[in-house]
Amino acid sequence: MADMLFTLPEGLTLASFWGLMGVSFIASLITAALGIGGGALLLAVMASLVPPAALIPVHGAVQLASNAGRMGLMFEHVHWPALKGFALGSAIGAVLGGLVAVELPPWIIQLAVGLFVIWSVFAHPPKWLSRFPVLTGGISSFLTMFFGATGLFVAGYTKAQNLPRHGHVATHAALMTLQHSLKVVVFGILGFAFGAWLWVVVALSIAGFLGTATGRMVLGRMSDAGFRRALDILLVLIALRLIWSALTG
Repeated sequence: MADMLFTLPEGLTLASFWGLMGVSFIASLITAALGIGGGALLLAVMASLVPPAALIPVHGAVQLASNAGRMGLMFEHVHWPALKGFALGSAIGAVLGGLVAVELPPWIIQLAVGLFVIWSVFAHPPKWLSRFPVLTGGISSFLTMFFGATGLFVAGYTKAQNLPRHGHVATHAALMTLQHSLKVVVFGILGFAFGAWLWVVVALSIAGFLGTATGRMVLGRMSDAGFRRALDILLVLIALRLIWSALTG
């Protein structure tokens, strides 16, 4: 049925499309409920189903829509002061990442992000995360041009804001909406043909929005303490997976 409504881009099968629809729903549910994790899950699955040349830009477009929807649903909880310096750094990092001709080895980025996340969970949040948001935005935006799912890195900055669970999720969504917007713009300038993937991005975004709405109901039933504990556990598990992928890859 889907192939009658639109033409699937080259390299994507109908079975893969429906699989991505389900993963997009689950990934957004996880992120809405826990604040993090869905982007990395979606990227991991897309890496085996989407052509390599389209992986990072298409993932960025889907994550843009997903985070924008989550931010819209929780708009009143966004901690706007966190976006000021972060926005400037993100713009600089995205431009620099787009200008870099040599792609960084993925395993180096995976290892660095994984170790950083574990450090941020078991140690006190690094002070420079809250003191130097420009640097945080710049580094994470630069990395997202090569790695895709840097929500884990940005989660460390969001955690340093010491926000309640709704504020944490909403603010993280706003930060990632900004970052993915810049990434999509830069990839567009570099010549990626988003038009061929438009209907796929729209469909996955709709599935993601439904997952966000479901996850928001789950979030409303969690206590602050339960949220923090679940967030830390999920961060460690994903970080260990990143480190394992780096060492075995």
